[in-house]
Amino acid sequence: MHTRTDDSITAQYLDRYRRAAEAAGEPDGLLPVTGAQRRFVVARYLDAGRRPDLVPLFFAFPRGSVDPERLREAAGHLAAAHPALRTRAQVVRGVPVQRLTAPEAYVSRVAARPGEGAADALRRALAAWPGDGPPLRLLLTDAGAAETDGGTDGEGPMEILALALDHAVCDEQSLGQLSADLADAYRHRLGPQDVPAARAEADAAAYAEAVALQLEAERRASAPEALAYWTRRLDLGHATGRAAFVPDTVRPAGAVRARLALPAGHARAVAFPALLDACGTAARALTGGAGAGDGGEEHVPLLGYPWGGRPAKAAPVLGCFLNTVVHPAVPRRDASPAAADEAATTWWDDLDHADAPYDEVVRAARAAGVPWTGSLDGLLTFEDLHRRPPLRLGEAEGREIHIDGRPLQAPFTVAVSYGTDLLVRMAWDRGALPDARAEAAFDLLITALHAHLRPHAG
Repeated sequence: MHTRTDDSITAQYLDRYRRAAEAAGEPDGLLPVTGAQRRFVVARYLDAGRRPDLVPLFFAFPRGSVDPERLREAAGHLAAAHPALRTRAQVVRGVPVQRLTAPEAYVSRVAARPGEGAADALRRALAAWPGDGPPLRLLLTDAGAAETDGGTDGEGPMEILALALDHAVCDEQSLGQLSADLADAYRHRLGPQDVPAARAEADAAAYAEAVALQLEAERRASAPEALAYWTRRLDLGHATGRAAFVPDTVRPAGAVRARLALPAGHARAVAFPALLDACGTAARALTGGAGAGDGGEEHVPLLGYPWGGRPAKAAPVLGCFLNTVVHPAVPRRDASPAAADEAATTWWDDLDHADAPYDEVVRAARAAGVPWTGSLDGLLTFEDLHRRPPLRLGEAEGREIHIDGRPLQAPFTVAVSYGTDLLVRMAWDRGALPDARAEAAFDLLITALHAHLRPHAG
């Protein structure tokens, strides 16, 4: 329990939540939201026209191999089995909350309009996603083999399944669990009726406990020592002020990708700091940093990346239990191995304080005089594919594909899939960055990444 002297954002939120729930007359019908969920809900609430932030996965299947009704039953089973998929985000008396509702399955076939391809049709359907429906939705559309990201004409007619989630109910760990459970429910022909009421009640209690444990962890991580660390990291003697990012919703985002081989025995713990450093190289090229800002100060790009997981004592429930960690992309002092080790050490130090909630870091930095509004120059996401099994529906295994061009949450994003190799995808907002500069920055990113991986090749 927090004390009266606790003025953390989390403690203040919990006080407001309790009062709002009691005033609404149904304290048992509502749940608080985690810090990450709160940021999603508040952003949506303050911008009435803003659509939910989505996490879509796309899979190519042979056309006709997926039974839509069987898929609908399986989706209903997931919604009944996972409390996060039954929640609806709301704002009650100015306080973000989540409400548990009845399970609902959403499976829809999307027909391409004249002149549209399969990717266009799915982008359109995702862009029209209303915020008041179920947080898990499955979309199917027909596609030619050439539209399925590496397919060949000999592959025959295909269809693409989009498994889309509201980001407020999922994180990296959730994606692996969701894929496995969907395949299992489809294989065994399970539906919502196959989740006993006692299990649903116990799972709802486990989800509520996980949210409470996460909020307590966020409150503890808001200690003055952790916030002082981040203030020092951000107070670099450089201008970090930047305008709030407004995505271009008219033109599709630019995109480019590359696959890189991983040396034998290469570990995730080595891959991620290498990616972060390489993304910093790209960010400096895109923003002109580290170079002089408008007032003559040096501009250091700020990157963000998701980090975290379930609290130690929490059940492995599906949900959004992450934090955004900010990374000042300061250039290394030179190209020596010692400088590389120094940068890696700084990253490990960051991880010691990675639980400090993002909004607390922003507030502490501004209170210390750092001219930062919380806007980021770029976002890096990293998914370990070893944690997500292939999606098999009946006898057919889906081949994961990637559909780019959707609106972004930052001027540029880098998404990395870590499996038997590294798939590196960069997207950029065309209203913020010209194509030529973005493509040149991506080349720098890949070159820097090659340089990082080479020492581990032997």
